[in-house]
Amino acid sequence: MDRRLLVVTAVLVAGLHLSSDPRADAPRLDAALLARLRAPHGSSQVIIRTTTNLPIDDVVREAGGTTIRSLGAASVVALVPDGALARLAANPRVASVSADRRVTSAAAAGGVLDRIARLPQALGVDGSGVGVATIDSGISAGHEVIASGRLAHWMDFVSHLDVPYDDYGHGTHVAGIIAAGDSGDHRGIAPGANLIVLKALDGTGSGRVSDVIAAVDYAIANRDRFNIRVINLSVAAGVYESYHTDPLAQAALRAVRAGIVVVAAAGNFGRTPGGEVQPGSIAAPGNAPWVLTVGASDDRATADPSDDIVAAFSSRGPTAIDGLSKPDVIAPGVGIEAAADPASALFALQPGGRVWGDAHGGGVPSLRLSGTSMAAPIVTGTVALIAEAAPGLTPNAIKAILEFTAQPRAGEDDEAQGTGLLNMGGAIALARQLAAKAGNSTLDEASAGTAAWSHRIIWGTQQVTGDFVAPSMRAWDLDVPWGADGSATGEIVTWGALCQPERSGCGATR
Repeated sequence: MDRRLLVVTAVLVAGLHLSSDPRADAPRLDAALLARLRAPHGSSQVIIRTTTNLPIDDVVREAGGTTIRSLGAASVVALVPDGALARLAANPRVASVSADRRVTSAAAAGGVLDRIARLPQALGVDGSGVGVATIDSGISAGHEVIASGRLAHWMDFVSHLDVPYDDYGHGTHVAGIIAAGDSGDHRGIAPGANLIVLKALDGTGSGRVSDVIAAVDYAIANRDRFNIRVINLSVAAGVYESYHTDPLAQAALRAVRAGIVVVAAAGNFGRTPGGEVQPGSIAAPGNAPWVLTVGASDDRATADPSDDIVAAFSSRGPTAIDGLSKPDVIAPGVGIEAAADPASALFALQPGGRVWGDAHGGGVPSLRLSGTSMAAPIVTGTVALIAEAAPGLTPNAIKAILEFTAQPRAGEDDEAQGTGLLNMGGAIALARQLAAKAGNSTLDEASAGTAAWSHRIIWGTQQVTGDFVAPSMRAWDLDVPWGADGSATGEIVTWGALCQPERSGCGATR
């Protein structure tokens, strides 16, 4: 089969560009701060990226601001008067200034999880030895993951408490989807995985981007200690700047370069309040090309996945500002029943989603929820399974496997479904093959227990189509950001495929 590379049209979303352009005066401010510059009303909490690794407390003070915390060597969080934003951004020691935006959980009120979670048993994997970091609202002290010893580490970036807790309840639900074991009412996707729970959302299910970034950097710093191979971000933040400068997107890039897959919820903004399809609604950090962005599917209450569709609420691409094709894949996200903390705010807010015990009247209560927040951890658990089955694969290779083996939904466009519905069995089978073989070869899809695969990956603004995924592609290397033309050292990424002639490296054979 010919492998063809097609250019996806990059469409910028109307309404996100400002009618007047103060960028000439403050080119290093994001869109949210440009709006504050037009209409100052107090001070703004911001993330400042520096041009050097030197402290800039003096620059912040000269602007009348106060430094709150550092984020690594080259970024700080500060509170700065709105009227001084332009002066701050003009300082040559400042690379960019971004609003420290609010992030929220990507859940909405809503048997499919149990069915999916039984498949890994037949495949002989459960995520054993793999560290999974969840950046969310925490985990209930009574969660079975703790009782079973699967909680490897806890860190609280909100209240800095030493004892695990989840005052909102969202993180508990996500943790259950990923790693709940057979001892509970619902089995997770990777019950053998070790959870590193990093609390960055408060009791209302929201938080600051800077706390999420701090948690991402913490996961990177402790990658080897806990064998962290994947981060789950079931959170959504507004998109106000390109992923090239967005501090959260850049934090995700640091994680990927460290060998960690970053999985993020696409967001629940796929429809307007009036019910119209809403393109350009992918949330941050899912708008970054190197993030594995997950939309939600609706199984329509049937056991047969062939009739699954994209959930109406699931956010659509192309991404705002950069116009990338997203999401990458979709996974079940409607009516997902998993662990709950009955003392949490989310449990109180969702009376219709409460499930009191198991079918026999025992066990602890759980919640049935819908959202891309539920779809993302299903993919995160699958990544943990792949990392166990084929531990040498890079984040780019794992993302390519998931896209390539996904099952397209008829009648759904790419900006709603990516390459299609998560195909856990096919992904694990292909991962094992790539780990075992040095050459190119096709996998018998029928033997992998799967329907037709997409045979595609979405590489930034392009689609690459073919009959196999090569195990040694330059594109899978850690120094190649997803969607890039080449590596940091200038080596061009080629596909050995037919493609648009204006594309660099087009037609070259690897």
